Amino acid sequence: MTSPLRSYTFVGAGAIGGTVAHALAAAGHEITLVDTDEQHIDAIRADGLRIRGVDGTDDVVRVAHAYTPANYPADAPKIERVVISTKSQHTRDAAQWAAPRLAEFGYVVSLQNGHNEPVIAAEVGADRVIGAFVNIFTDYLEPGVVSFGGAGALAVGLPDGGAPDSRALEVAADFRRYGPVESTANVAGYRFAKRGFGGILGLTTLVDAPMAEIVDANRDLAAAVAVESTEVAIRSGLVLESFDGYEPYAFRADAPADVRDAALDRIVAFLAGQPKDRSGVFRDIAVRKRPTERGLLDDGYAALAEKHGVDTSFTTAVLAILRDISAGEADFSPTHLDTLRTLLNTK
Repeated sequence: MTSPLRSYTFVGAGAIGGTVAHALAAAGHEITLVDTDEQHIDAIRADGLRIRGVDGTDDVVRVAHAYTPANYPADAPKIERVVISTKSQHTRDAAQWAAPRLAEFGYVVSLQNGHNEPVIAAEVGADRVIGAFVNIFTDYLEPGVVSFGGAGALAVGLPDGGAPDSRALEVAADFRRYGPVESTANVAGYRFAKRGFGGILGLTTLVDAPMAEIVDANRDLAAAVAVESTEVAIRSGLVLESFDGYEPYAFRADAPADVRDAALDRIVAFLAGQPKDRSGVFRDIAVRKRPTERGLLDDGYAALAEKHGVDTSFTTAVLAILRDISAGEADFSPTHLDTLRTLLNTK
């Protein structure tokens, strides 16, 4: 049976939003794109939305509409489904734009990195927000063009857990046009697990070298950053979810050495198999010359770590170096790994 075609308005048409919107448009769904980048919108209007493959060829689709917020029609119909796919720091602006334009029973999907659903809920109401976990390896390349990053994990569910409702189920079903998508009762478990995986990617971002090579050559450091977040989750009673070759429980503090090493093998294999070999954060800093993702609110991680007596100083040190690089106060360099190894050996 063929799934019905639905309309979606994506607020944010960059790497994540552009990738999923492209897949939905190619399947026949009515897609509207809203983005503050006027050149990007102009290119999509003129030449379509393009996904560039590893061989340099473009897969082009036409979307129904593409606007900047400023030129979005005042008399446009109310919107049934909004997908916010901006950087975390732009979530509030996106939600405030969407709120007065939502239909009576409309809802908003947070297709973003980070814990942004509470920010959206403050603008549109908690009962109108659907959560999602995303681990897509893709990049915005130039106006109108997004890179193919390989099919990464994507899960859809209610932000506070519980069985997915009809809205979450229909979103998950539609998003499968992109690739493998789970409907889940545990969005938080995926998101918290990504803290460990994201910490490993943050470690690779300190050096201008392929991610897989950095992890393989620095397994002690990769494990250390993942162990901290895994222990916070375990001691807090959270249930973690595996995804994309990442098995979070292999990084509990008392995991057998062979189990952890096998888990690192899977991460290395996954990263080596991706078309892009640098993290999105690396590209933000080195190529696009802009600040990387910034969270809007404290999601309670630091308080949980303190409450349960988990030392997260190693992750803090990784993030501090990353902030210095992002601010232009340090360069990408293997010496950062030496500094971190010294810290690890003195803990």
